[in-house]
Amino acid sequence: MAMRKATILGTGLLGASVGLALRSQGWSVAGWDPDPDALDQAAGRGAIEKRLAGPSLADNDLIVLAAPPEAVIETLQSMDTASLVTDIAGVKVPVIAAAGHLPHFVGGHPMAGGETSGPALAASSLFQGATWVLTSDNAAEHDLGSVGEIVSSIGANPVVMTAQEHDAAVARVSHLPHLLAAALMGLAQSDPATLGLAGGGFRDLTRIAAGDSKWWAEVLTANSSQVGASIDELQRALATWKDALANGGSLAAKLDSARTARQALGEHNTPVRVVLLDRPGEIARVGHALERSRVDVRDFQLRHGEHGGGGILTISVRAEGRDALTMALIDEGFEVRV
Repeated sequence: MAMRKATILGTGLLGASVGLALRSQGWSVAGWDPDPDALDQAAGRGAIEKRLAGPSLADNDLIVLAAPPEAVIETLQSMDTASLVTDIAGVKVPVIAAAGHLPHFVGGHPMAGGETSGPALAASSLFQGATWVLTSDNAAEHDLGSVGEIVSSIGANPVVMTAQEHDAAVARVSHLPHLLAAALMGLAQSDPATLGLAGGGFRDLTRIAAGDSKWWAEVLTANSSQVGASIDELQRALATWKDALANGGSLAAKLDSARTARQALGEHNTPVRVVLLDRPGEIARVGHALERSRVDVRDFQLRHGEHGGGGILTISVRAEGRDALTMALIDEGFEVRV
């Protein structure tokens, strides 16, 4: 690939991860962030090899704007460069409008990350297998192909769509779920006794409510029209569920339809839940089972018992490794919940 020099403006979790991923592919990466601590951490992690004193655009093959929507839009409006430019903002219509004067711009949005933030958690593998949306609006075919090649080189799967299509889609599968998780937490926290009963299902459903509030407020505001339309859709859908509860007859059919659709969605990873007792050596025995099964572990999550007495360790693995890990854990004497 001819392009080898990139500048990343914004070195948070995603920006620093882009830097690490590009550097793993032989790119020379410079970076800048308005937060000196974030810039220092990104440099310390090796995400950038050159710290910029400001948002410099000189002598670049690729410029990546890795910031919240408001900052991306403001930067684009004042930007004057012939370099190839892309961004990672979660809203695309206002971003495309702000970049209209640039000769080489391709809007982008990697569907990666989570409720965590900051360059300390950045990883070059963050985008492996992730969908990376590229917007076709006003983009030259050559530029779209170039960014697609770069995205593919760091392990992501580029998907081309219009900005309008993107914003409508993420409103349903990302933005509305975040609002719903926040609303459910609001309902539950009104009564301490209710929160005390929260189990794994509620925790899984509301996990994303732990995301960065400032960042999410910007994203939701920037996509407010699509999010508002999705809220209206959800309200109409909930009304049909309320009718089904009252009538009874159609409730099972609606639940079965939802279950079938969810199963068809599939899983990137499969959770295996291990019951841990409150005694020494439990984690070591889990490690022994992992060594024996040789599975590809994607994540760990430990939920302690409310009043002591052990807890539940959730190990996320590739689907094909679930059975091997389950049997290895059972052989170690654990109670396993798949």
